[in-house]
Amino acid sequence: MKIGKHLPSEPLILVTGASGYIGGRLLKELEQRNYRLRCLVRRPEFFRPQNSERTQIVQGDVFDPPSLENALLGVHTAYYLVHSLGGSGSFEEQDRLAAENFVSAAQNAGVQRIIYFGGLGKGEKLSSHLASRQEVGSILRHSGITTLEFRASIVIGSGSLSFEMVRALVEELPVMTTPKWVRSLSQPIAIEDVLAYLIAALTHEKSEYAVFEIGGADQVSYEQIMREYARIRGLKRLIIPLPILSPGLSSLWLALVTPLYFQVGRRLIEGVKNATVVNDNTAEELFQVHPRGISQAIQRALENEDQEFADTHWSDALPSRSMEQHWGGVRFGTRRIDSREARVSKAPPDAFRPIQCIGGESGWYGYDWLWSLRGLIDQLFGGVGKRRGRKDPHCVLPGEVIDFWRVETMEQDKLLRLYAEMKLPGRGWLQFEVEADGGGSLIRQTAIFDPIGLAGLLYWYALFPIHQLIFAKMLRSIVEVVENTHPVFQEPR
Repeated sequence: MKIGKHLPSEPLILVTGASGYIGGRLLKELEQRNYRLRCLVRRPEFFRPQNSERTQIVQGDVFDPPSLENALLGVHTAYYLVHSLGGSGSFEEQDRLAAENFVSAAQNAGVQRIIYFGGLGKGEKLSSHLASRQEVGSILRHSGITTLEFRASIVIGSGSLSFEMVRALVEELPVMTTPKWVRSLSQPIAIEDVLAYLIAALTHEKSEYAVFEIGGADQVSYEQIMREYARIRGLKRLIIPLPILSPGLSSLWLALVTPLYFQVGRRLIEGVKNATVVNDNTAEELFQVHPRGISQAIQRALENEDQEFADTHWSDALPSRSMEQHWGGVRFGTRRIDSREARVSKAPPDAFRPIQCIGGESGWYGYDWLWSLRGLIDQLFGGVGKRRGRKDPHCVLPGEVIDFWRVETMEQDKLLRLYAEMKLPGRGWLQFEVEADGGGSLIRQTAIFDPIGLAGLLYWYALFPIHQLIFAKMLRSIVEVVENTHPVFQEPR
């Protein structure tokens, strides 16, 4: 679409890469601060701004110059957060062409400022990935437009590439043989601190161009990051250094045990072999940002993921097709998720009523003897067992207990989330959601498990077939009760 020339006096900010990790989080922060925003995205139909209806969505591509001209019209400041790490072919050529296209369009549109996020690293033997990131920065800086380039090392945050690699290795491998690259020094920075710098750059007084090195409070290796993650998660891990293992072999191994694709893993490892530490602390002094250390960054990432997970609406987070087609469930961060849904002809209050009566004397809608056996096993291992029952047969409030669960969240006629208090090698939840669906309701039942290490994974996969049996029966029985309006389920008094 064409953007009109008559624009308000408030400066317009363009965010490229808004569907990526850094760009998506930056957009959310800018929206919360009520900036006037525009996003350049390739597929607008698949993109939705997080909070603000003020955000303009423009279809375009950095490889399509006319679309860039349109997107940059009237823009004061542009965030350039585009790179081709996961692309095929020569990503260096792609990054170079994209940057040149962007500079040409920005010059023609009269853009006043460019803010770019690149990578740390010095010397002539930089990896192709880091060299390309710095070449892009150079192209932007020599545009004649005020350009602020921030160079960072590993970004720590739930969902970040490096953090997901560390997490997968530590969670799933009690013994690790590690190549030399895991001992290269880095200076990890929390995603919150990256965003603080990028937002502060909007009002910085610099009138030409500058390169700012940013990093956290600690200089550590990947091995130290893995050890710290293991400590925080309560995992014992044996790490055995090896003098060999090439980037190619390492990336193949990462593709097997982590979420990384082979090409992405290879390029990431090639970059890790270079030391990526801050040699110039000007950024911290000028922007008054005081980055946290590695322990705080990891803790924050895990806490943020808990919050993101709790806030997620499953119809958005999980595929629309039946989760029963995925043996072992679906992954969400460290969590394993088994979700299923059913439609009923009754309104949400009627559909929710048997759910809020679950447990205690009402039972678990099938295979109650298995639930009793699980409670007995829990007691034998020093857990609370199933003996606690529930306080009220009909009403339930947050904080109350139901057998070996505790009510974490309760939204009448909408949501019941139970947190497992039995002995487990991890954390578990059982969640029920009800929403209006035409003239009836959709009931969604979700079992969630956050395994701790290999023991947690073995527990989840060993019991997955039994969970399939129990939870499928539970949902079918709830549907039958709803449709038959069983007299035992009366209105709460």
